[in-house]
Amino acid sequence: MLENREGKTVPSVSFKIIEEGKWKTLNSDEVFKNKTVVVFSLPGAFTPTCSSTHLPRYNELAPVFKENGIDEIVCLSVNDTFVMNEWAKDQECENITLIPDGNGDFSAGMGLLVDKSAIGFGKRSWRYSMLVKNSIIEKMFIEPEKEGDPFEVSDADTMLKYINPLVKLPDFATLFSKVGCPHCARAKKLLEDKGVIYEEIVLTNKLTRRSMTNVTGGTTTPQIYLNGKYVGTADELEAFYKG
Repeated sequence: MLENREGKTVPSVSFKIIEEGKWKTLNSDEVFKNKTVVVFSLPGAFTPTCSSTHLPRYNELAPVFKENGIDEIVCLSVNDTFVMNEWAKDQECENITLIPDGNGDFSAGMGLLVDKSAIGFGKRSWRYSMLVKNSIIEKMFIEPEKEGDPFEVSDADTMLKYINPLVKLPDFATLFSKVGCPHCARAKKLLEDKGVIYEEIVLTNKLTRRSMTNVTGGTTTPQIYLNGKYVGTADELEAFYKG
């Protein structure tokens, strides 16, 4: 039975990390004392679910967490500091503090250190998330005890909705553009005016217009998706917002 430690203090441990090429010891008080912290713990850096979904979504929603009283978001994994530092370089995680629980001391103290020797991982953390206020665990979302690596309740959206059930999630857009395109500039300004966070994919000699057309069906720039749904051109984006 995996342990739920709601109402208890987080384990008091030391984490060995490397910052700017130097060894440093980070203790639990430095991470949690007098702060409101969201933690999500996962089986391993560079693993599929962790890299494709768990970490990116927390990073994406970090500004919303901050607006709702969260001082810091911590990602914890039973990996050494070298692995976690390299993973950080590979990910979009500028809003997340990645902490290596190299010896598994924190995970063991949480009662969530599990044996994954069958797949060559050794001892690893079970996947979970928690809300910690001044070192006291207020809420935990522990993945169900199933085969494999379940990912059902420790996601960023579930935690955010616990913190604020009425939270409004931000809009996100993806925009295919071309350097010097005035319609692209017009679309980006409109998105910025609406407070929409967007990712820009700029066409190059390697990422061509043909690729854009195969993805979007459109032949001119920009081509825009909003919250995963196709909108179209800058004119169509303007029409969308005019209703």
